[in-house]
Order: sequence, then C-alpha cells, then structure tokens
Amino acid sequence: MSQANQVKWHSIRASKRGEVKAAEVLIYGDIGESWDGETVAAKDFVREFAALDAAQITIRINSVGGSVHDGIAIYNAIKRHPASVAVIIDSVAYSVASLIAMAGDTVEMAENALLMIHAPWTGAYGNSAELREMADVLDTYAQAMSTSYAAKTGRPQAEMLALLTDGKDHYYTAAEALAEKFIDTIVQAMPMAASSDREAMIARFKKTSPASGEKPNAAAAAITSKETVMTEAEIKAAAEKQAAEAKTAQAAGVQIEAKRRTDISASFSAFKARDGVEELLASCQADVNCSAEKADKMLLDMLGKKVEPVAGSSDIQMGESGRDRFIADAVESIMARGAARDEKGEYIRARANNPLKGAKLADLARMCLAHAGIKLDTFDQMRMVGTAFNPRASGFSQSTSDFPVLLEAVMHKSLQAAYAVAPDTWSRFCSIGSVSDFRAHTRYRVGSIGNLDVLKENGEFKNKSIPDGEKSSITASTKGNIINISRQIIVNDDLQALVTLTAMLGRAYKRTIEADVYALLAENSGLGPVLDSDNKTLFHADHANLVATGSGAAPSVITLDAARKQMAQQMDADLNDYLDLRPSIWLGPLALGTSVRVINSATFDPDTSNKLQKPNGVLNLFRDVIDSPRTIDSYAWYEFSDPNEAPVIEVAFLDGVQEPYMELQNGFDVDGAQYKVRGDHGVAGIDYRGAQLNQGH
Repeated sequence: MSQANQVKWHSIRASKRGEVKAAEVLIYGDIGESWDGETVAAKDFVREFAALDAAQITIRINSVGGSVHDGIAIYNAIKRHPASVAVIIDSVAYSVASLIAMAGDTVEMAENALLMIHAPWTGAYGNSAELREMADVLDTYAQAMSTSYAAKTGRPQAEMLALLTDGKDHYYTAAEALAEKFIDTIVQAMPMAASSDREAMIARFKKTSPASGEKPNAAAAAITSKETVMTEAEIKAAAEKQAAEAKTAQAAGVQIEAKRRTDISASFSAFKARDGVEELLASCQADVNCSAEKADKMLLDMLGKKVEPVAGSSDIQMGESGRDRFIADAVESIMARGAARDEKGEYIRARANNPLKGAKLADLARMCLAHAGIKLDTFDQMRMVGTAFNPRASGFSQSTSDFPVLLEAVMHKSLQAAYAVAPDTWSRFCSIGSVSDFRAHTRYRVGSIGNLDVLKENGEFKNKSIPDGEKSSITASTKGNIINISRQIIVNDDLQALVTLTAMLGRAYKRTIEADVYALLAENSGLGPVLDSDNKTLFHADHANLVATGSGAAPSVITLDAARKQMAQQMDADLNDYLDLRPSIWLGPLALGTSVRVINSATFDPDTSNKLQKPNGVLNLFRDVIDSPRTIDSYAWYEFSDPNEAPVIEVAFLDGVQEPYMELQNGFDVDGAQYKVRGDHGVAGIDYRGAQLNQGH
C-alpha cells in the first residue's frame, strides 16, 4: 500500500507550542490492521510516543480493538514513558483497546462509555496439526494479556485469564468497570464519537473473508480482535441499550452519592455549632472518596482535640487532650511570630482561630503557671518567668510547668526543619545506614560462587562451598552542644534568639556530617580511609581505582571514559566474575565542575580541535555532577557508582534517625533552662569497587 493511502488512527498533540510539558494522545480507530485494508504499524505510535517530552500525558480512547501484536506494543510503550499517564475512555475500549487502557497510571471512563474484554481471536486455514498449534498460540497470547489486566485491578491473574479464555464477550458499563477495578474514576458523560460516513462505520463491524484463491498459512495468520457481523439496525439497538445502561448506572450513582452526603450530614448535625465543624462537614461532603465512616472518625478526632478559652477568664480549660491542644496552639503561635519555616522551607502561619495567636512568651509562661495552680499575685515578671521554667526551684515542690516543654517543642521543630532544608552533597554519593548502638557494626560483602559446574552424563551434582566475604565496620558517635534560654529572652520576647538559634543548630548538624564525609576522603593525603578488609587505603593501586600521581589528567571525554572502563572491570571479592559497575556521579572541585557538566551534556565531543563533530562518547554518563569547595585537591576528581548499587562511603545513624534531636536539661545552674542538641552518626569507607580517583596531576 502506498504511503498516501495510509490512514493514521492515532493523533498526538502537544499542549504548548515549542515547549512540550503536557500532551494529549488520541487513539480513535482500529489498532494495527483495519478492516478496509488500510494499515498503520504500531512502530509509528511507539516512535512518536517515545519522543514526547512531557511530564503529563492524557490518552483518549475510542476504539473497537484490532491487532493484538500492535496493542501489546502500544501498551508497553505507554508503560515505558516516564510521564504520568492518564487514560480516558471517551466512548468504547473493546478487545485489545481495553488492554491499552490498562497502561494508564490512572484510568477514567465516561459514564456512558463501554469497555469490553474477550479472548484473542483469529482466522486460520490448514490441517488439524496446524489448527491445534494456532489454538495453543491463542492461549499463549491470552496468558500474556492477563498479566496486564491483573496488574491494573490487583486481582489474581487466573481470574483475568478466565475472561480471556471462556469464549465470551464481557461488556462493562462505567459503573461495572469501576466496581471490577478496571478503571479508577467515572467522569461526566460525553457524546459518542460519530462517523461522517455511516456506510463506512457499518462496514467496519463486518468480518471480511479472504480473497478468492488465497490460503494464508495458519501460523502466520494475524491475531486480531473478534468482531461480530452487525447490521445497521443491530448497531442502533446496541447504541440504545448502551444509553439505557449508562442512564441506569448514572441514576444508581446519584443515589449512592446522595445517601453518602445524607449519612455524613446526620453525624455532624448535633455539633454544627462547634468551631470548625461546618468546614469539616463541607470538606467531607465534597470528597467523593470520603465515606460516612471516615467522616465520623475525622469528626471524633476534631472534637477530642478541640479546646476553647473560657469566656472572661485568662485560665485555660485543660484535660489530657486539652493540654496537648494548648501546647500545639502555643507552638504554632510562637513559630508564626518568629518567622519559622517548616520542613518544606515555607513560612509557618498561625490558624485564624488559634486562641493563642499573637500571645507573647511571657503570656504563655503565665498561662502555664495558672494551669499548674500557682498563684501569681505577688510575683514580678522575672520571678514569674523563672518559676515557669522551674516551679520547684521557686518553692512549689509539688508543681510542674509545661512552659519548658512547649519551648522544647518549638526549638525541636525549628531544628529539624532547618536540617531538612539545609543543602548538602554527601547524601548524593554516600549510602545511608542504621546502627542500633555505639559499638562497631560490621558490614559484609559476600563473595561469589562463580559459574555453575557442568554435569557430565550420569554424573552427580557437586557441592558448592559458600565463600567467605569481605567485611568492614562503622561506628556511630554523638556530636552536640548545650544552649541556654534565659529569663531575659522570655521577658524581652526575643523570638529571634529562640527560633533563629535553633535553626542555625539544625543547619550546623547537616554541615557536620558534610565535613565528616569530606574529612574521610581527605585522609592519607587524599587516598581515603584505610579499609578493614585489606588494611589498604580506599584508593590504592591494588584496588584498580586510582590514577597515580604524575599520570592523571583534567576531566575530558578520554579521561572520564578511562575511569568508566576501569570501574567496569572491577571483580567480585573472590575474583570469579566482573561486577560491570558503571559511574553515576562525578565529584570534584568547583574549578572543574562547569567543564564536566558541559562534557556530560554535549552532543558532540567538546574538544575544540575536533572539526569532524565526533559524537560525545560519554554523553549523559553521570546522572549527577557535584562540585564542592570541600574537596582536598583543586585537581583531583572522583567517579562514583550509584550508592544503592555499590556503596563506597556509608553514613550510619543511630536507630536510623537522621535528624538532630533536642531535649530539656534541668536548669538549676542557669537562670532559665538548658537544652541539649545532639546527633548520632558515623562515617566509614566500606568498599572500594564503586569509585575511581583521578588525582589530576
């Protein structure tokens, strides 16, 4: 067939001209071979779809199916694309078109649309052996297709296989497809796609027979969607039946939604006067995924935590939940007034209905004492604040105060938020581990058993010994400081000292880990730590990961590729086989970082003396390029493999807790309170195979 006679059954459209961020793909027609003899191969779709530079892709389907070969190829192409893919069934997704729909990260279906699943079907000629062979082929295709339906629905593969082997056409309305988990959402009804040529549409539903005299080979016959012979009247009747089923499903859905809203409203009716309940009711009713049971739980949680100040009194009504609510409100108020940031780096805002919004530190101290039952009639402000820190030191031996606790909560949140947003580089090339205590913890690398032995005729299987592995160790230690919060800070309402100081400590701990990692790399004149496994430095000639001084060179296509090749030739601990590791991260000084980024992303070899535009042999070799002022040498640079694949340096945290921790210290020897900031971690070199060092001299 000539190119001019080919008809595209798919359309791919970018949402923006010039820069593609989102795209829409229309699959409106037959998959692969169409019944009028016009063909578009799946490779056209696969090629164009793979070329889409989009983060979000919407695929709309209106297809009665077609070639299983093409359908599976299209399904896999969609699954391979890194974008988030939403599939919308606009009208029908029959046969292999329903398989393609399963490829979406989310699948939506118009309320009046239809989905159909059935066994793969073909036409074949030949002797009995050939026909039996074709039946087995069809069963194999059904087996392969069942995995995709099972993956989408989460149901057993055997259950999906039954739909593909019982010989029946299984039609699903939108409501039925949702119940069976083939789709995720039902969307508003949209008109069925219509053909401008009614006769052509009817012809598409008729089976065609081979041309006179032709006898296709059975094994080579095309496996396509099964189609029934339908007259125009039958097509009209089917459309009317579909519309009636969709209307019934829509009515059922409306009833279910109305009952959900009524049940939720009934639960909330007795509490609508409570602050925030109306807002929660509106939120629960608007969320179609919020059941009446879930709404009840959310209401109970709110009522259990809600506390209101008593009118005309500065006292606060407490109970266990009330105490927690008071502390939470106080912490939120302090952090909002102190311009503190959360763990996403965004400023914290106090809720409009927070009863403590705008309260000063001294006011909060007074409230804490009032709750503790301590009378303040004769106290000046300094004594009041001192008592709020430590009632027992002021003679109230049976009393405790929540004031140090809420200050600790403020500082702890500020500390961890600052740690979370502080920049670092160590986490990009080091592995992260956990230790249970401060003893040395062993890290093992098991050797390999080599290849399997040949079994001679009538021979016995031989026992294979499990080789000893290499081991290294890592030990966590504690680093931290104590800070003092004085009465003067509270009386002066010095929020900067309270919030900013702890944020600085959070960033300081992140920098401490950073400094420890680079100090480890700098040991032994830049050759790294001595490894427990062989008592040699991390980078050593015997480890085949070092370009010796005098023969190193600045980063270039040649030198970067040489390090890549050397890493790939590293062998396992027993020298039985190559590990075939590949570099993923480049690390070096600031002076070389820009050049490496250029080399890594250049399409052609950036060597200016090369006039032939030779392709860049190390294009996109690294997923990450790190340049740091902490590297010991302004010329030396490293290549690291992915730390999840071949860890070289490990940072281990006590009990896996990465964030610094703050705890209250007794303040008897200070005029206020002491807070201890600590972090527990260790840094160690654990293997040499996943790194290369070029000393650059």
